[in-house]
Amino acid sequence: MTNIKRALISVSDKTGILDFAKELNNHGVEIISTGGTYKYLTENGVPALEVASITKFPEILDGRVKTLHPMIHGAILAKKTDAKHVEEMSKYGITSIDLVCVNLYPFELTVNKEECTLEEAIENIDIGGVTLIRASAKNYAHVAIITSPSDYVRVLQEISQFKSVTETTRLNLAQKAFCHTAYYDSLISNYLTKSHINFSAEFTLPVKLSQTLRYGENSHQEAAFYKDSGNINGLLASFKQLQGKELSYNNLVDADTAWECVKQFTFMPGLLITADKFAACVIVKHANPCGVAIANNAIESYKKANSCDPVSSFGGIIAFNIEVDADTAEQVSKQFLEVLIAPKFTSGALAILAKKPNLRVLQIDLINNSNKLEYKRIGGGMLIQTPENKAILANEVQTVTKLKASESMLSDLYFAWSVARFVKSNAIVLVKDKQTIGIGAGQMSRIDSTKIALAKAKEFGFVTDDSVCASDAFFPFRDNVDLLASGGIRAIIQPGGSIKDKEVFCAADENKLVMLLTGYRSFRH
Repeated sequence: MTNIKRALISVSDKTGILDFAKELNNHGVEIISTGGTYKYLTENGVPALEVASITKFPEILDGRVKTLHPMIHGAILAKKTDAKHVEEMSKYGITSIDLVCVNLYPFELTVNKEECTLEEAIENIDIGGVTLIRASAKNYAHVAIITSPSDYVRVLQEISQFKSVTETTRLNLAQKAFCHTAYYDSLISNYLTKSHINFSAEFTLPVKLSQTLRYGENSHQEAAFYKDSGNINGLLASFKQLQGKELSYNNLVDADTAWECVKQFTFMPGLLITADKFAACVIVKHANPCGVAIANNAIESYKKANSCDPVSSFGGIIAFNIEVDADTAEQVSKQFLEVLIAPKFTSGALAILAKKPNLRVLQIDLINNSNKLEYKRIGGGMLIQTPENKAILANEVQTVTKLKASESMLSDLYFAWSVARFVKSNAIVLVKDKQTIGIGAGQMSRIDSTKIALAKAKEFGFVTDDSVCASDAFFPFRDNVDLLASGGIRAIIQPGGSIKDKEVFCAADENKLVMLLTGYRSFRH
């Protein structure tokens, strides 16, 4: 191990840097620094050499060029055990740098500001800092590279004990450094393409570790939760956990479905939701809604949603698009649930929920925001797509039957369609008065999903007469229509597009049904 005799420090985030530099100085380490960092250290009594005194060249171009010089990079990249490198260093009067401490211009912080301009973003792209980090990390065998204040203590402990940094730590710091610069470059490339979807030849995904999870989908799998680098306000990742156990992998998957589904009843245009019915409740189990309803307050929306399938809702995830009050909290607490989500909770509600300390309570701001892209891993690759969040618009929906839908029927049809978007394909959703009364999900054939939806409705005491149905994709045969009609369903909304569409439309007319086509499907695999 090489003793740490000389360090270069250049940081934008000065958290902890003063104490770190003072300790280095106490251990006899000579400090080289740049611009703002040099000024900060020397004004606070830490001796330091300015980079320009080493390079014999001033900072130029408004500070864009400071450390890009052989006197600096030669000092970092030299192999101290290589005779040729040692000879060249001596020939050109280059003194080794043993430790580099760098963090970068705050590009992420800058571009996440609403008022950020392209010019401001460009000026916050770090060049010299990234180069210093990569050079140091490449030469980790001889140089320790620090990119995070969280590593100051560990490095100081080793210098205090060994007057050096161990190879194990240097390798670990190098790994972190390359991850850091890769993340930084991902931020830049994503920002420069954010105004349009760009499926470029190479793709990067900047995410940061939020927390490691106890296990993954099953207990023998390892897992972690990472957050996007961009604006996550209103998305699940922005949650504030008010109480409860640590969230699991499955909790997060189900909670995302519940929150995205319930949000749309506030923001999705065309759902024909009246002013006196604005409170929505969604209950999710195993990534599928098992009950969804809208009412004039939270407690009524919950009662309606839960009545759809009280068996499946056991141990589920419940989400509201409205503040949860004490009465609602009391009602919800009567059942076993894993997670409760809402934009707000009254103090009375929180006092009641606190009696169930294991219950995870999440607060998320109700903001109309969505992911730009969705990702799914497959063996050896990744699938990337834009999200399925197309709004259903009345002027784009086509009626293909002799009978036309009334306004109340249209409202229920649009509601059913908005729920079907979140049900695993093949999806059949039965609705009556803004309440799901039967849901068939995830079957290999649509007729089986239809049978399940009708059976569920009957099991929990619903009369399906005069209800409506949404199907996430077209009906391949008329059998679904005949079966739905036999159950009293009076209207169906579906995408259309089957080679047997005419036969399906005729079946609807024969059964005196209303049938609407959206023109697009809403598969969810």
